[in-house]
Amino acid sequence: MIQTAGNMKTYKKKIKAALKNRFLRKALDNFASAYKMSRAKAFEGTNLDILKDQITDGKDQALAQLLILFDQFKAGAEAAGAIVHLAATAQEANEIITKIGRDNGVKTIVKSKSMTAEETHLNDHLETEGFKVTETDLGEWIIQLRSEGPSHMVMPAIHLSRQQVGTLFSDVTKTPVDLEDIDHMVKVARKELRPVFLDADMGISGANLAIAETGTLGIISNEGNARLTTTLPRVHVALVGLEKLVPDLSAALRIIWVLPKNATGQAMTSYVTWITGAVECAASATGKKILHIVFLDNGRLELAKNPVFSEALRCIRCGACSNVCPVYGKVGGHTLGHVYIGAIGLILTYFYHGKDKARAIVRNCLNCQACKSVCPVNIDLPFLIKKVFGNILEDEGVRPAKNIILSAVMKNRRLFHAMLRMAATLQKPLVKKDAGVLRHLPFIFGKAHDFRTLPPLAEKPFRDLWPKIRPQIQTPRFRVALFGGCVVDFVSPEQAVSLVRLLAGHEVQMEYPMGQNCCGLPAMMMAEEKTATDVAVQNLEALEPWRYDYILVLCASCGSHMKEGYSRLLAKKPEQVEKLRMLHDKLMDFSSFMVNVLKVTPKDFIQNQTRVAYHSPCHLCRGLNITREPRELLKTAGLEYAPCKDEDVCCGFGGSYSLEFPEISSEILRQKLNHVEATGADVLVTDCPGCVLQLRGGMDKKNSRIKVRHIAEIVADNLKNG
Repeated sequence: MIQTAGNMKTYKKKIKAALKNRFLRKALDNFASAYKMSRAKAFEGTNLDILKDQITDGKDQALAQLLILFDQFKAGAEAAGAIVHLAATAQEANEIITKIGRDNGVKTIVKSKSMTAEETHLNDHLETEGFKVTETDLGEWIIQLRSEGPSHMVMPAIHLSRQQVGTLFSDVTKTPVDLEDIDHMVKVARKELRPVFLDADMGISGANLAIAETGTLGIISNEGNARLTTTLPRVHVALVGLEKLVPDLSAALRIIWVLPKNATGQAMTSYVTWITGAVECAASATGKKILHIVFLDNGRLELAKNPVFSEALRCIRCGACSNVCPVYGKVGGHTLGHVYIGAIGLILTYFYHGKDKARAIVRNCLNCQACKSVCPVNIDLPFLIKKVFGNILEDEGVRPAKNIILSAVMKNRRLFHAMLRMAATLQKPLVKKDAGVLRHLPFIFGKAHDFRTLPPLAEKPFRDLWPKIRPQIQTPRFRVALFGGCVVDFVSPEQAVSLVRLLAGHEVQMEYPMGQNCCGLPAMMMAEEKTATDVAVQNLEALEPWRYDYILVLCASCGSHMKEGYSRLLAKKPEQVEKLRMLHDKLMDFSSFMVNVLKVTPKDFIQNQTRVAYHSPCHLCRGLNITREPRELLKTAGLEYAPCKDEDVCCGFGGSYSLEFPEISSEILRQKLNHVEATGADVLVTDCPGCVLQLRGGMDKKNSRIKVRHIAEIVADNLKNG
């Protein structure tokens, strides 16, 4: 049985143990790098956005009529000789399958891969009832022999080395196995499993699709075991989640076309098996296959009605959210999941296995948006993860003290800013002035946080500097407002000062609305949605978007949250609709404004060709979908852009995430800095003050020669006559 930590103390122990597994990290990193390239190649020439929207719309329509589709499927399948069941719970599904086995004199069972069977813990139940059950998918067989659960939804044994598998096979077969010869290991598995297929009384499968129009099951696989499982035994039972129902073949084919490409970067899967009704079977006393199809509810019907969480049921089990997750890449699926793995698992665990299994793991999300960007059915995974966290806090009726304090402070801008000013004064004995960092970490941080240095709060926040440096442009080309965010305002005001220099040189009148607060993203990260909503309203009122041509951000996280997060938070506030629309239309990141609006050219800059590497902030490249402009701006500003491996992979900051999970944050940062150093760059540039804090602190801790700067600073420094 899978053991998942129910509290943070136990969970942190699991994380530390996973981080010691160097093979795991190397294997997952290698796969992640190869996956991105193979996926991109597999989708070449495809308008993926249109296809994703088509599948998403189809899934949503199906979810709205699951029982209608079930009745239609049942009628077609039973007319073709199958027997169709609907199980309300996981226990009921297991009992139905147990009864089928007993009624048909079954002793031995073969199974092909099924995450739904993992969800119900079917193997444990059947073995307790006296059946002999053998998994026949190679990865599933390996983890069954090890008494483990899957560590990935598509590649269940990805966490194991060939040497571990070879040693396991040697122990099972009692014969030596070459620990480096993978082909030989596959032959060993085939030799062991073939007699099991031939002797099996019953085969159990899942299904990727259930076509209501014809009562047809669709099974997608890369090994022949699924066909053997459904063909050779006289009894076949398919255990299928209700959300796998689709209306017709066209809807099914769209999913089949996308799933292998998104799962592993394959152009197509090896086997697609269609099963409609009971076929001829010589092993059966009746001459016909005994076919039972068990549909599982287990909360799906209720979930499908949920206006927020129903989109989680769109999931087609491609596992891509794990493939691109930087956290999964460091700790693996046995740590980042219960039964269902990765981002979707952090959501489904709560609904299928309860809050005790979800309580700790749901907090382990960076909000880097990588899972959302790669999801083939447009599930807003990061948002739903935070909503689950909020549900758990509500279920338990106890909010952590830090949540209560954060909410009280953040909703009161004057109090929040007063506390930051007080902290700036009190920190003075801790500041190492010649280095611009804190001499040592405050007492609230432990040794695990010592992977980076931290900057002090600025002696004067930007809002205090603003009255003296505010430009007066007589005939401006544009009027813009800057939304600074907490870090730019109170930690790194020099980034905003650089923006002032650049805009004044291009006849742009900039304003800094003093009523602006934190963007509210930290509150959302801590599942304080009401606080985030209150802050969003404050900022809309303070920014007065109708007064400006553009509202600029130097922080991609602020920009992404304001552009997308505010739309969700304020959806039920009609009085904010028009202001929200204007904010959405006018909000723009720094690089896009320089390139697309001001249209700066090389003649505006000194061409010193400093070699720079670039880190693409998560909320810029995925949240705001900005990728071209920063790189173009660097080249225009006279800098030599040095491409870096995994530029768009998170730096590990994630705001409060690096405070909550410093062990993982430090490993993600270490890998990022190694990639940057390999470029030979002199400077590392990024568009997010939080990323600057993380990357600069890491480089400083390494005593690296590479400087870390916000893109506005380095562009301003290259400005002619600047």
